[in-house]
Amino acid sequence: MKYMILIYGSQRDYDAISGTSGDRPAWSPEDAAALHAFMGKWNNDLVESGEFVDAQGLTAPVHARRVSLRDGVPVVTDGPYAETQEVLAGYTIVDCASFDRATEIAARLADTPHPKGATLDNEWHVDIRPIVGSAAEPDL
Repeated sequence: MKYMILIYGSQRDYDAISGTSGDRPAWSPEDAAALHAFMGKWNNDLVESGEFVDAQGLTAPVHARRVSLRDGVPVVTDGPYAETQEVLAGYTIVDCASFDRATEIAARLADTPHPKGATLDNEWHVDIRPIVGSAAEPDL
């Protein structure tokens, strides 16, 4: 069965990681490189186990656009959005034996490196969701 692991962040998180944070400690280039190396190894381990399907990181929320309807007319709003604290930062799709295995894979992200004392805007979490049509619905 295929599962999508959804990773979240905020504009402030993107700013800190890119070294441009104004109101909290910015990450050094070495800190950012350690994060990228960790994610590369995590993805490569999934490739080697045969469980990797796809993964993509997304650009910062400042580069996003939201299309909504007002009185039946599409309205485009450029990001980031003041009312949104966190956004989807990236995803990984795995094809593995069970929801429990997908959860084990996602739990490895808890060891993602970060600078000492660095905090993210929100309590760290990822979501794991079965992909419709990839197999029978999981027993929950």
